[in-house]
Amino acid sequence: MIGNWTTAAGKAARTLRRTSAPVTYGLIAVCCLIFLLGPAAGVNPVYGHGDELLTAQRAYFRRWGVVPAELLQGSPRAVLTPVTALFVHGSWVHLLGNMLFLYVFGAMTEERMGRGRFVVFYVGCGCLALLGYAAAHAASEQSLVGASGAISAVLGAFLSLFPRARVTSLLPFLFFVPLRFPAWVVLPFWAALQWLAAGRATEGPGVAYLAHLIGFGLGFLVAWALFRRTTRVKAAPAPAPEGENQP
Repeated sequence: MIGNWTTAAGKAARTLRRTSAPVTYGLIAVCCLIFLLGPAAGVNPVYGHGDELLTAQRAYFRRWGVVPAELLQGSPRAVLTPVTALFVHGSWVHLLGNMLFLYVFGAMTEERMGRGRFVVFYVGCGCLALLGYAAAHAASEQSLVGASGAISAVLGAFLSLFPRARVTSLLPFLFFVPLRFPAWVVLPFWAALQWLAAGRATEGPGVAYLAHLIGFGLGFLVAWALFRRTTRVKAAPAPAPEGENQP
């Protein structure tokens, strides 16, 4: 799951309300539906209860998540897991945190990129983030699931495309007082926290901070190279004084 709970405000929020983003909302709907149908939500009676449910969860994550050791050894079953893992989440907190960030930052990014290119961007960067994590932990047998790598790419793209958008952050160490900062302050700060956390992370169960960093960097670079553009406004000629003709 991505770190702090953050919402766009001011001009960015007004733009978001006007934005039509069917891909972003579709991704959120698909992730929520898959989560509710799977064992991690704990609401589907098909998977049982207690130890039976825990066993089903482990098998489910291993089947659809990225297991670095299996993927890098060329297991045919593991080939598609960098894609399937993007739609599987491990808990309610994991799901809701990711979907909140996708809802806030995905719509404006999708509008700038276009629907088709946003799909390719989201899935492509998400898969590369997972592959990068797998390469760094080639011997790991731990299952890696979640859209965090792809959503981190969306954050990186948002920073590149909308650096001046005002962002309201709830900071735990300031007693959750809402403070507004530009995206160019908040998102690099978030990335720095991921970097520090990645340096302390182990190969055991937990948050794949390295995948966040890879996704964020990829998203920023792709958006900067392919989608960032400068809008030129042609000034209208000043009205001629009364009695004079305009050229």
